[in-house]
Amino acid sequence: MSRAPSSSCPPRFAPGPVRLALAMAITCAFALGLTACGKGKDKTEAAAAATSEALQIAPEDLRSMSVGAYAVGPVITGSVQPEKRADLRAEVSAVVQQVLKENGQQVKKGELLVRLDDTSIRDGLASADEAARASAQTFEQAERQYQRLKTLQAQGMSSLQALEDAELRRNGAQSDLVAAKARVVTARQLLQRTEVRAPFDGVVSERKVSIGDTAQIGKELVKVIDPRSMRFEGLVSADRMHELKVGQQVNFRVNGYSQSEFVGKIRRVDAAANATTRQVEVLVDFVDGKGPDVAGLYAEGRVESGTVRSLMLPEGSLLRSGDEAYAWRVKDGKLSKVKLDLGERDARRGEYAVRNGLNEGDQVLRSPSSNLKDGQAVKLVATPPVNAGSVAKPAVAAGSSAATGR
Repeated sequence: MSRAPSSSCPPRFAPGPVRLALAMAITCAFALGLTACGKGKDKTEAAAAATSEALQIAPEDLRSMSVGAYAVGPVITGSVQPEKRADLRAEVSAVVQQVLKENGQQVKKGELLVRLDDTSIRDGLASADEAARASAQTFEQAERQYQRLKTLQAQGMSSLQALEDAELRRNGAQSDLVAAKARVVTARQLLQRTEVRAPFDGVVSERKVSIGDTAQIGKELVKVIDPRSMRFEGLVSADRMHELKVGQQVNFRVNGYSQSEFVGKIRRVDAAANATTRQVEVLVDFVDGKGPDVAGLYAEGRVESGTVRSLMLPEGSLLRSGDEAYAWRVKDGKLSKVKLDLGERDARRGEYAVRNGLNEGDQVLRSPSSNLKDGQAVKLVATPPVNAGSVAKPAVAAGSSAATGR
């Protein structure tokens, strides 16, 4: 006999409508939670993106525009060359036996640089000496014969014809003796020319031969220069030569040399222009002789015929796009690409005069990159001081000490 279920015990499962309502409530709550999380994540990502897009720069990355003076005058280009230089060439045809100096070595006046083989020349000198000695003996004999006949002719014991014949022989022997002595001098000179010596105190700038080379007459052996006689040999456009005057100051830079700027004065202006380039050569002496010690370096400068004051900007701060020039200005926390109207370039410092586009006191990027954007936000970050004693300890070390304390 079956019993009816007691009313005090709750049913194991809820009825169908109650389960449906409970499931819908759970689903809605889950969906609202996902939506809230998505919105929070979007806000976080947007804030992070805004922070990452801001360009962080240090004060050293900025350049403040200021007014400077630059020289106005003809541009002069050329090279540094020594005024005192010698191209030593072979004066005899011989084989090179010794090369005693290398490039860059100091030499003194008269110091031996190159020695040529002198074997054949010494033999020629010995032969010339013997010929001169024989000619001297012949002349002495002819002179004695002439003097005897002269005495005899005065006493009437010799004919006048015999005296004249003796005089002719004496004169011929004298001519042969003079020629023999000249050959000895020539041979001695050739012997001396086998030793190439420094004509002045200086430096060997270029060695052209090595041991065993055959030096023909006229072949270059070594070059010697005097570094103390350096001067600037420049060229100026002929249409501006009317601005040049002897004594004018010239400011120029020498490529590859540590000193940034040199000062010189015009010594001479050529009266004729180069037939090919139509430029006029100008010789410039270094002031107080303070010039580079290396010859052949390229130099560029400007003759100071006047000065102009203007805003100046170096080449490294410019951005080129075809014939246009731009600069990145930092103002009110943003970057702006500013088009510039440039003037002449100061060859001394490599800076350009800015006619329009920037004002005095504007802040521009010192060395801009190519991935900048117009209107990009800028955040100025202070450069942290460098202090070796205040180095932060790594987190691992702190955790390790804490564990040891436990």
